[in-house]
Amino acid sequence: MPAIRQSICFGCFNRGDVTPEQVISEAAKTGFKSVEMLSREHWQKVIDAGMKIAIIGGHGSLTDGLNKPENHDRIEDELNRNIETAVEFGIPSLIGFSGNRNGLPDDEGVAICAEGLKRVTAHAEAKGITICVELLNSKVNHPDYQCDTTPWGVEMCKATGSPRVKLLYDIYHMQIMEGDLIRTIRDNIDYIGHFHTAGNPGRRDMDETQEIYYPPVMQAVADTTYDGFVGHEFGPKGDPIEAMRAAYETCQMG
Repeated sequence: MPAIRQSICFGCFNRGDVTPEQVISEAAKTGFKSVEMLSREHWQKVIDAGMKIAIIGGHGSLTDGLNKPENHDRIEDELNRNIETAVEFGIPSLIGFSGNRNGLPDDEGVAICAEGLKRVTAHAEAKGITICVELLNSKVNHPDYQCDTTPWGVEMCKATGSPRVKLLYDIYHMQIMEGDLIRTIRDNIDYIGHFHTAGNPGRRDMDETQEIYYPPVMQAVADTTYDGFVGHEFGPKGDPIEAMRAAYETCQMG
């Protein structure tokens, strides 16, 4: 059984008096294997600390994304450039976004997103970079976002016909939209390229004040063939470094 490769989302912990250097240093000391979603000026510091950058943004934007054909030229260019950047820095994955529905039927959204992604799948496959379209809740945080359920996301992945298009399965967001986390993860692990965590409600620490019991969820991930990263993306209630360490202990398996 492999250990969970844990990552932190940089911006969640680089707050208050905590410097970028402290975030990176403490992450490495704690046992994290990655720091993700941070500006390019800090990438070499992460690499020098012996960690990877698990994932970065692939294109803009969350609300105005792949489900608009008029965006495809722009997104193709952004993804192609970021695929090359990812190769240069050893970054395995890029984040993609469906965009908001704005009245678009879900079946049409699947087809349009897939067509946009097909423009770059040959490049992604050749370079070994995975595009992870993020699952987000449309109930609380991102009203009208289209990629808001696992079945929709899986259908989109299948429609691209590429093993380099997967989902960023955000456990916090999918708890809000679907629940049934362990079964969903087990049944769809082949289509998941990255995970994010946070406590629900509130998107805060994964402590006893929120409803997701993370150890068995992480055990379910560890019991599959998944070999990617689990990134912590929550707003710490207190000291960011202590919150980082607590998250690591909560989710460490194997």
